[in-house]
Amino acid sequence: MTGHACTGSCPLVASRKPYYRELAAGRTYLWCACGRSKRQPFCDGRSHEGTGFEPIRYTATKDGEEVLFCGCKHTATAPFCDGAHSNLAGGYRDEGEAADGPRPAIVAADAAGVARVDGRCFVISPEAEADASARYSLRTLISPSRGSEHQSQFHLMLRDGATPVLAAPGVDAILWVRAGEGEVEIGSRRLGFAGPCGIYVRAGEAFRLHATAPIKAYVSACPGVEQLDELADMPEYFDAVWPDRIVPIDESERTAMGPRWFQMLVDKTIGSTTAAQFIGHIPKSRAEMHRHLYEEALIIMSGEGIIWNEGSAARVGAGDVIFFPRKHLHSLECTSAEGMDVVGLIHPGDNPGINY
Repeated sequence: MTGHACTGSCPLVASRKPYYRELAAGRTYLWCACGRSKRQPFCDGRSHEGTGFEPIRYTATKDGEEVLFCGCKHTATAPFCDGAHSNLAGGYRDEGEAADGPRPAIVAADAAGVARVDGRCFVISPEAEADASARYSLRTLISPSRGSEHQSQFHLMLRDGATPVLAAPGVDAILWVRAGEGEVEIGSRRLGFAGPCGIYVRAGEAFRLHATAPIKAYVSACPGVEQLDELADMPEYFDAVWPDRIVPIDESERTAMGPRWFQMLVDKTIGSTTAAQFIGHIPKSRAEMHRHLYEEALIIMSGEGIIWNEGSAARVGAGDVIFFPRKHLHSLECTSAEGMDVVGLIHPGDNPGINY
């Protein structure tokens, strides 16, 4: 989210946040680029005169197309928000004093380690029912039967040896290796890895993990499936157009988001066009209530906090996973002095810095 500094005259910031709109197929919209229009986010036909800015046309491709038109006017993906507002003066805002009033009740987790909050949002503790003595286990965390519409997630533990040959039928699989090392076998290729790292398996491929040190991993399928298939044999197919499949943490790739940061891991740069995986850091704070157009699974890597919804809340800690439906109002508070590290998987979407 860099590269938004003005070299000449700057547009006015019409809104800190983007404007959510549902569009009509074939209709052309004129997005205000100058920030002066009285019809935000659209051009009013005259306010930009003499400013050097011209409105940008966008024609909707389908009825009900959901978009977030940029409100700060500093986006690099005009007319749409790219999260640039978070890094403008006054652009990023924590809940602050507004959070001091009455708060929703904290929901306790059930025997399976699941705390259900508003709607389809929930927190799950993957290891609540895990058998520590098992050589290999695979537990369903998020699936269509649990309320997801766009992704699934499974918790995988492998003490030694190899997993079965696994496949997410017809969809991408994106792994987050929280700990451990070994090789991932994808079709005809074997690639070495050491956690923490992201791993990308393309639709039509199968994979198998081989452990040289005990592995704890999260496997996401996008779009969602009820379960991963276990195959008798490893198919030969490996999409060599995209040979890079292991993504380590790299501090030089961090992107600022106000006082927070994130690094993209699995994304379009290695072939994933509809889903994205990222790692991020949250300082001790509580974000203002917001929504996303994507569905998100958020793994808490370290630290503690509370996930706030409108009517209920739940405590979260290292190892927990939070599931957020699309357009679900929420706020994540970090209560740890050292902050909180998280890994997220969003689908459909490619930028975790966009909210409204």
